[in-house]
Amino acid sequence: MAVKKRRILKVPKDKQIRELLRKEVAVFAAEKNILPPASFELLESGSKELLTHLNLDEEFLDFTIVLLGNETWRDVVNATPFNRRLLLLPQCLRNNLQCKGVFDELGLICAGCKGCQIDDILGRAEELGYSTLVAEGTTVAIGLVEEGSIDAVIGVSCMPVLQNSFDPVSRAAVPVIGLPLLYDGCKNTSLDYEWLFSEIEQITDKTEFQPLSVSMIKNQVQEYFLEESLARFFQGNTDTEKLALKTMALGGQRMRPLLALLTYQSYTKEISEEVQSALAVIIECFHKASLVHDDIQDEEDFRYEQPALHKTVGVPVAINIGDYLIGKGYQLLASVPCDAKVKADCLKVVATSHLNLSEGQGADILLQQNIAQKSVDEILRIFEQKTGEAVKVALMTGAITGNAAESELQILSEFAEYFGIAYQIRDDLNELRETNHLKHAFDFPFLLSLLKQSINGHSPTFSDIIKTENFDVLLESFEQHNTEITADKYLADYVQKCYTKLDKLQNKKLRLSLYGVMGKVFKS
Repeated sequence: MAVKKRRILKVPKDKQIRELLRKEVAVFAAEKNILPPASFELLESGSKELLTHLNLDEEFLDFTIVLLGNETWRDVVNATPFNRRLLLLPQCLRNNLQCKGVFDELGLICAGCKGCQIDDILGRAEELGYSTLVAEGTTVAIGLVEEGSIDAVIGVSCMPVLQNSFDPVSRAAVPVIGLPLLYDGCKNTSLDYEWLFSEIEQITDKTEFQPLSVSMIKNQVQEYFLEESLARFFQGNTDTEKLALKTMALGGQRMRPLLALLTYQSYTKEISEEVQSALAVIIECFHKASLVHDDIQDEEDFRYEQPALHKTVGVPVAINIGDYLIGKGYQLLASVPCDAKVKADCLKVVATSHLNLSEGQGADILLQQNIAQKSVDEILRIFEQKTGEAVKVALMTGAITGNAAESELQILSEFAEYFGIAYQIRDDLNELRETNHLKHAFDFPFLLSLLKQSINGHSPTFSDIIKTENFDVLLESFEQHNTEITADKYLADYVQKCYTKLDKLQNKKLRLSLYGVMGKVFKS
């Protein structure tokens, strides 16, 4: 949710008040146990409560909100090794009259001229191992976290920039501690240097709070699907096994294996390379099998911008490869070196989801025949079964193998269902908005269900619209009935349901990792 524009933002001039608020906010945050990333509304209400308790004026509200946000992230940032942190300074700290630094595409390259404090700050941070950047805004910092270069940020900026940065930083789940400049302005500003140095030097060995790098795990997953890595799991020399291996190695985002490893690494006390590599391959076996069969059922000619498997080897062979990968997934699952109960619980989840996914796929195949009889809720149920179940398998097997508590498993199960629905609604909307002249009405089942609900007896009838070969008639109907706008509202609602479920997770590592995944998948 976007942060509303508010009154003039200011930092208390009196250092004693700043120190008092920092101390009291730390105590308050510990008592309330607010998990990051906390919403702006929660931070605001908590800050008002604290200021009322301290009998302090609300002119300090915005400063207190910054402090409270910092405290929600403190355990995570302090547990992040120095060499995985970024110190972000604003360019306005430089002395405009004496600065000899030059600018590149990222920001200021300090010349070490000693005309301001920047060189001293950068030197102390870099001695500890920090990455450093002197630049305006947070876009670069968010990008560095997303690409896996860093895991946490300590940033200095003026109050307005800190406020405007709240929404994108929270959406990307960037662990951050923000220090406001003592006064706003575009040049020769200042800050509490003692406070800054105390922040950059803090570190703990509480590994349970250390964030996972989604990008680094993603790179690890990609390595598992190199042909030489897969050969460990596909050791036969038959034509079928060779085709299965090549199918597994071919393309894809590997999102489901990534989710499995995120949950496994978040919950397990000791990461086993043998277990997590097997999990990744197992999840991808089931996924690739479903894609092979889907392409046949949907008469798709291409997959990953290459001819679909059934187009290169024929339908009978492709069906068999899909069947083989399903069997391979179950075989590998039976061989994972873990407790028998853990293995049995994983098997139950996989088998149940396999049935649910097949039911969803069956209903989806029949949609061209009976879309006029399907309600919006029935289409959402198909989405939940088709995509939600696949996500659920990945999350649940990783969490079960990591020995997650039953309460966490229930939350992840419900999150996966909402995620699957949101993902499919997003795909419908993306498909509509792409410049593709080969579109067909049944490419947008959710939009069609919304349109049917809106038409309700109007002319032309829903049946007339979906029978026409003129795609423009369908587009006009979508526009007339605000179908796209309604779909966007549904998408926003299900994305928010996902976040509501994540907020109930007690595992901070996974909570933040999935926030990051959500931020990438559902960028606004």
